[in-house]
Amino acid sequence: MRALSGRYRLNDLLEAAGLARSTYYYHLGHPAHVTRPDLELLVTRIFHRSPNGCGHRQIRMSLVREFHQKVSAKSVLRVMRRLGLACSIRRANPWRKYSSYRGDSGKHIPNLLSCDFRAARPFEKLGTDVTEFKVAGGKAYLAPVYDMASKEILAWDISPHPDMAQQMRMLTMFEGKLPSTSTPILHSDMGWQYQHARWREWLADHNITQLMSGKGNCLDNAATSRTSSTPEEHSPHTPTSNENSPNTSPTGTPSDAKNKSRDTPRKNTGTCPSTINHVT
Repeated sequence: MRALSGRYRLNDLLEAAGLARSTYYYHLGHPAHVTRPDLELLVTRIFHRSPNGCGHRQIRMSLVREFHQKVSAKSVLRVMRRLGLACSIRRANPWRKYSSYRGDSGKHIPNLLSCDFRAARPFEKLGTDVTEFKVAGGKAYLAPVYDMASKEILAWDISPHPDMAQQMRMLTMFEGKLPSTSTPILHSDMGWQYQHARWREWLADHNITQLMSGKGNCLDNAATSRTSSTPEEHSPHTPTSNENSPNTSPTGTPSDAKNKSRDTPRKNTGTCPSTINHVT
């Protein structure tokens, strides 16, 4: 508009652009600031040192230590965005939960289960999933096979890596419990493990029908996911019942002790004014 202002009337240009006169003069008096144009050559040079580039923090560190430039990381990031430089390798986010979805890598499997988790007999409807747990020193991944009729975990494997070797170990354990005459259906999400050729070949060899959840629908796999939501309930070291132990409340307090403390008046020690004359 500034280049055309000498050829056309300014009022006509503002009307054609739908721009107010005050806005035009504001931007005319406040030109856009270009952050550190003197670093563009150095930033480009450092970025292309590696095949996949590097992030703005690493470039800033090189600028400070190698080229003795005084610059902040945000200024380097602005220069990189202006030049269109972006690192293709990102640091893993420690707060992001594990997701096995890597896109569609095989043929589409229909979701015939449709959230119907009711089963008339064992080994009719099964489910599997991979769940991440934070443990001391890192993370652990649980891969179970869940029976929707007996509510039993038929097979499982715990591994520090959610790879295909974990799935094959779990399937080997599951093979020892699978009746030879059964033809169950095994439901899972759209994780890359369940789209793998080895996984599908194993299911076909054992007469197991594969079902998969719809994309972005976690409710289809809710029956299996809830088995790993509270792992202490399925731990073999957790006592389920003890005849010698007293009857306890959900909070862990013996029921008889809780009732006695409720019926027995609290002794006034004189330290709390609100308890004076509380017991008559």
